[in-house]
Amino acid sequence: MNRKRRTALLVAVAAVTLPLLPVWAVPPAHASTAYGQVVDDCTGTGTGIGTGSGTGARVAPVVCHFDVPPGTYDVTVTLGGERAGATSVTVETRRAMLPETATAAGERIRRSFTVDVRTPEGEPTGPAGTPGLHLVLGGPTPVLSVVRVTPAPYATRRIVLIGDSTVCDQPGEPYAGWGQRLPELLRRGLSVANHADSGESTVTFLAHPALFPAARQRVRPGDLVLIQLAHNDKRTDAPTYRANLTALVDGVRARGGRPVLVTPIVRRWFNADGTLDNDAALHVNALGVDHPAEIRALAVRLGTPLIDLTALTKTRVETLGTEASKALYLTDEKRDNTHTSVRGATEYAGLVADELVAQGLIGSRQRR
Repeated sequence: MNRKRRTALLVAVAAVTLPLLPVWAVPPAHASTAYGQVVDDCTGTGTGIGTGSGTGARVAPVVCHFDVPPGTYDVTVTLGGERAGATSVTVETRRAMLPETATAAGERIRRSFTVDVRTPEGEPTGPAGTPGLHLVLGGPTPVLSVVRVTPAPYATRRIVLIGDSTVCDQPGEPYAGWGQRLPELLRRGLSVANHADSGESTVTFLAHPALFPAARQRVRPGDLVLIQLAHNDKRTDAPTYRANLTALVDGVRARGGRPVLVTPIVRRWFNADGTLDNDAALHVNALGVDHPAEIRALAVRLGTPLIDLTALTKTRVETLGTEASKALYLTDEKRDNTHTSVRGATEYAGLVADELVAQGLIGSRQRR
């Protein structure tokens, strides 16, 4: 390691320990872990780490890597440095953990969150990604003083997500799934295990070994499992659709998890009168199957909580109107009125988080 890089790294401290053991910090940005492994260092350009020495222009992100096995981890970051900064935090495949946070010159702010680490780190049928925990500090002028990672207690609750491309950890901009933005709205001690995958229906999600069979094995007693599948059930008849959703619910319950049925987000498909009252927007498929209606009825029949995201997103899109609602989707960027932008995914994640709180499924959401 050259002297310049070594000096920059001395101010970034990473530590990994087992539960009930003390957290320690050993410069230079290397700490032997309780697993007999080594925590890799943080690297970045522009502001550097812990100094905030940039000129105010947007700079490259700071990247930290932790060579830890799959599991659930509590992460604490201390943001700020000698000069002002603005820092956001994502992990793994663009999973949002901390919104852009401003720090004044000389100010330091500590934030904590809980992260699910697994392989593949993003979509289950996608690339494996980077082994261990990959943490990226972005924003206009990212400034990091300290980052600590410790294994979370086994009793830590998880929200497991089963869904399609509108939910998943999208690998590249400008796409974003609401499940990808949900973690930054949750408090430490509650992690998100996003098993949603692009292009999946209730049929394919049950059949593919990397999807429901794999996700089901990870469900622990007390975990919430949110199920949103409808966008790609274009040729699924009503009896099959109901049977598939029932199989998903039963499979979750068999593992001690608590299933929550979620109706799909609307497509931004307006009528001339400014409403979304049409089959394309509201997910009535080519066979006449009204997916949201089927989900609502099944939630009552099976006794599961329901998040009516179709109704919530319909209200939001219609309230914004034909022009302003484009910002929630990729209408301008990709001529895409199905998939959400970062803004849209963030707003829709907020609707989900608010419903989880309102129904007593989780405690208060994070408000930073």
